[in-house]
Amino acid sequence: MTDQTALPSWRDTRTRRDIEAFVAAVSEGPDAVPVAERVAVFDNDGTLWTEKPMPTQLHYVVEQWRAAAQRSPELTERQPYRAAVSGDFGWLSAAIDKHYGGDDTDLQIIIQALVGLTDGVSVEEYARSVAEFYRTAQHPTLRRPYSAAVYQPMVELLRHLELHGFTCYIVSGGERDFMRPMTQANYGIPPERVVGSAFGLTWNEEDASVHYSSSLAFFDDGPEKPVRIWSRIGRRPLFAGGNSNGDMAMLDFARRGPRPGFAMLVHHDDDDRGDAPYDAGAEKALSVAADRGYTVVSVREDWATVFPGEGVPGEGAASV
Repeated sequence: MTDQTALPSWRDTRTRRDIEAFVAAVSEGPDAVPVAERVAVFDNDGTLWTEKPMPTQLHYVVEQWRAAAQRSPELTERQPYRAAVSGDFGWLSAAIDKHYGGDDTDLQIIIQALVGLTDGVSVEEYARSVAEFYRTAQHPTLRRPYSAAVYQPMVELLRHLELHGFTCYIVSGGERDFMRPMTQANYGIPPERVVGSAFGLTWNEEDASVHYSSSLAFFDDGPEKPVRIWSRIGRRPLFAGGNSNGDMAMLDFARRGPRPGFAMLVHHDDDDRGDAPYDAGAEKALSVAADRGYTVVSVREDWATVFPGEGVPGEGAASV
């Protein structure tokens, strides 16, 4: 049996025991890894909080696109404005799934419209707009604030790792400055430890401020993730968590280091507790998980509870 106080929202399964055993092995005894080298990296959407029916940032930009289409109705003749006005979350979600399947046709349409929203906007102005969104917005299907759509077991894992000397980072395909206003409150991770996709930035000498440009500097997904981890952190992670094909390079970066790290893949397979089950966008990662040494976390089997404030159902469940 495991210490039920350490990860209370996790069931006493082999997955949990494997996580705890790894953390103990690298943090205790004569073979412990130096604290400075205990780096953990986590994807955000679908790993630390829910990403269906669409990633949170898409919810934010859909509202911006809808407002733009109201000002200029001719925009509704093309995507993604048509989807925003009609509430077609299916098209938007499918664009993300197609990306993970190797087709970026629709994703490029989204990105082009996305950078147009922030062109010329100061970083402070954007931060205020995003903070206001987080203050008022609710998840479109769960009907709760986004702060209540985080995965409670993953927040507990962050604290467990920190207790054992790990420094945790977010490494996401989501846009860096969209995540920064909420990561401290939701995950206890400060903004300087957020690595993500980034809009281009320019310096405005007249008012001594930084503004966004009309381009995307880089898209932090797939093979770009290890590159950004190294450029920002300068260390190979010892622990990595993701949920999609786009996280495989990051998981491999942790798993296949000089000292093999822990690579964790969250599998959304629960029909009953509000976390929509899906494999789309994770098919390849799931199919090679065993060969590559990924530990697959089953939402259904490994998590006793999913979201904050739900209690801990399934007490007394049999170990597996």
